[in-house]
Amino acid sequence: MNNVFIEAFLGGMLIGLGAILLMLLNGRIAGISGILHGALTSFSIASLWRWAFIVGLVLAPLVASFGGFSLPASLPVDLTTLIVAGLIVGVGTKLGSGCTSGHGICGIGRLSKRSIVATMIFMSSAIVTVALTKFL
Repeated sequence: MNNVFIEAFLGGMLIGLGAILLMLLNGRIAGISGILHGALTSFSIASLWRWAFIVGLVLAPLVASFGGFSLPASLPVDLTTLIVAGLIVGVGTKLGSGCTSGHGICGIGRLSKRSIVATMIFMSSAIVTVALTKFL
């Protein structure tokens, strides 16, 4: 089996474990957009967990690089494209009442109908986008 599949499997398991632990230990859903919004709009001692979560997201790839995992040397797009794409994702997150991680990992795990529908929509959109960009 290819090492990429093992790494993807382990990464998915760690994401799921993190989501479960956040729910069990803190009673919170691990939706990144909600965590970021809460961190930026209300600072208090009770919300320090949000900043710890965000810092962990940033530091995790760096820590993993010490364990032999490689980080990309460069991005395949320019900075302007990256910023525009980020803004589009932010708008979609607001319109969809959450991000892919919140709906796809945590929402489906809680059997939320809204999250199941949202996940079906963004997965369908991704499939169509890849089909259009790869095959046309």
